[in-house]
Amino acid sequence: MWQTRLTEQIGLKFPLIQAPMAGGPTTPELVAAVCNAGGLGSLGAGYMNPPEIREALRKIRELTNKPFAVNLFIPGNHHATRAQIEKSCNDIAQSCTELNIEIEPLTGPYAPSFEEQINVLIEEKIPVFSYVFGLLDSKWISQFKKNDTFLIGTATTLTEAWILAESGIDALVAQGSEAGGHRGTFIGNDEDGLIGLFSLVPQLRDQIKIPIIAAGGIMDGRGVVAALDLGAEGIQMGTAFLSCLEAGIPDSYQHTLLAQKQDNTVLTRAFSGKLARGIRNQFTERMDRRKNNILDYPIQNALTSMMRKKAKEKNNSDFMSMWAGQSAQLCRNIHAGELISALVREAEALNSRS
Repeated sequence: MWQTRLTEQIGLKFPLIQAPMAGGPTTPELVAAVCNAGGLGSLGAGYMNPPEIREALRKIRELTNKPFAVNLFIPGNHHATRAQIEKSCNDIAQSCTELNIEIEPLTGPYAPSFEEQINVLIEEKIPVFSYVFGLLDSKWISQFKKNDTFLIGTATTLTEAWILAESGIDALVAQGSEAGGHRGTFIGNDEDGLIGLFSLVPQLRDQIKIPIIAAGGIMDGRGVVAALDLGAEGIQMGTAFLSCLEAGIPDSYQHTLLAQKQDNTVLTRAFSGKLARGIRNQFTERMDRRKNNILDYPIQNALTSMMRKKAKEKNNSDFMSMWAGQSAQLCRNIHAGELISALVREAEALNSRS
């Protein structure tokens, strides 16, 4: 049951992918542990500058000789006036008064240079490159192809999937509405991309020729088997790996994940300016009443960075972006390699009964 086009083309034992969660969770130790267990570990490098990316790649290669992936964000258009930035700063400050910090207006650039980031990945000849928030320019696709780098795009609708597949990539992540973290929608309104995973996968499977990777709410062998039965050739999981011992998240974030008894997530733009799913907290509740001044990504993301940094220092989960999918209550606090083994065991047990 484990051999698919995806495992054959990348060279994996299992079609299980640890999602590329930017901002610290995907440590080199987590990425390597997943790879060494037969899956595909992914470095979320969207917020990293080139030297940080090189250092992370060096560490990953020290820890594993298996294929791994790196993920970046396709840049989009963004603009805000000085007055808009000041209003947003005021709203953020009013929503995190307990931290006793000032939110200062910033000027661009608000994110690392995509061109500099991607040049590092081409120079380093990484095995797999995945991306989100749009289309990869054909010049980059051709350079990655020269390096035999496997390319994975992200779609939340059939329209996005068609355009991505036509661009010449190798596989496609189908991101269901259950998924934690940022929505990958890049055509139309974000709300148009809120299709449940088990509705999205068959739509894409019937229309798209390249392998489909299912992402959103999958936490155990049941979800793995169900997605494969629907035609997925890979399974991408983020939240399931957040609570692993190798993940780089604050203790309070991990404790919050492990304490979930039911879905307590909310879709919010408050932290970054992009719609994202995370666990409800004081900041999301307060900013829900101040939606009008939330700025585009990455401006809003830059303005909330000081708050998130201070919250991490104080281990205060009320002001952290605790991204999580709708099945966070199924999180397990174990090593990543143990999670891969458990997923395989659970899926095979279910398969043997059918």
